[in-house]
Amino acid sequence: MKKKKSFTIRDIAENAGVSPATVSLVLNGKGEISGETRARVLESVSRLNYVPRIAKTGSGGAGTIRFLKIAKHGGTVNRDHSVFVSDYIDGMSLEATSRNYALEVVSFEGQPISAVAETLAGAPIRGVIALGTELSSSDIHMIQGLGFPTVFIDTFYEVVEANFVDMNNEDAVFKVLSRFKQVGFNRIGFVASHTETTNFRLRRDAFFKNMQRLELKAQERDILSVESTYEGAYRDTCAMLNAGLDLAECYFCTNDIIAYGFIKALKEKGIRIPEDVSVIGFDNLPQSATMEPGLTTVEVSKRKIGNLAVTILDDLINTSDPQPPVKILVGASLVVRSSVAELTTTEKPPAFTD
Repeated sequence: MKKKKSFTIRDIAENAGVSPATVSLVLNGKGEISGETRARVLESVSRLNYVPRIAKTGSGGAGTIRFLKIAKHGGTVNRDHSVFVSDYIDGMSLEATSRNYALEVVSFEGQPISAVAETLAGAPIRGVIALGTELSSSDIHMIQGLGFPTVFIDTFYEVVEANFVDMNNEDAVFKVLSRFKQVGFNRIGFVASHTETTNFRLRRDAFFKNMQRLELKAQERDILSVESTYEGAYRDTCAMLNAGLDLAECYFCTNDIIAYGFIKALKEKGIRIPEDVSVIGFDNLPQSATMEPGLTTVEVSKRKIGNLAVTILDDLINTSDPQPPVKILVGASLVVRSSVAELTTTEKPPAFTD
């Protein structure tokens, strides 16, 4: 079998239309290079999958791993969700310490991914964990194109050659819809969001797939779409209610923040939760337990996801052979509170079947 070519700085320079010296300056974060030229070099690095030689750490420890907290558009990575990002960091920090790594957290808000990737060029780190919530597949290619061992969390692409640790959205949504079916609901709605994130898309896909699996009929009129922020979800729901929205018996909201805005709008219209409409969210944020009524929601261990990300990264750092992509999905549990009507049947939950 023909051996895969290892590209050099000269290859990158030729591909980007610059000198090898310019490539070297960009990769080491030096020189007065224009943003356009830096972006072109980094795109070439990603396209050719150039792997720089990473300096080994001394005998003082395993070195540093960097967590990239990336808010590309801020639709989901914002102050409303700071708790779940903190949980990810807690899980990473604990596992990193046990493996003798220092964890470095670097935040980016509203910056192009080329600028994020640029900060990695020549960085004295052993590996990278990136918050992929708002990243596209091309963003992922650019970040991992710098050649560092890299793991992406809070996102998942089935056919992208990268390492992912994410929640199992399909399993989680199955639990939500199973609960609604147990209660006896036939008309089940879904509050989606037009904000672009992979997990939102995966939950939407899981909704339709599991409705069919559970022999439930999804109706177009019961699929709503709102902004992903609290105020945005509230505002969009108010507009739909004012326009005469015919409410379903219950709704699964894409996440807790959307559920909070959705419930606020319903209550202001005199619609009772759960007497008139039942609601289930996703994320189990702290406010879900203290709001009135308490929000039934999906709990996924973010600390476990952070823990697994460091474990995988450590394996990648300490192997000299190319490794196949690792893609792990962490299961979820349904935290039942008072936003859903009580069960009207004693039947066991439906079995998960294809």
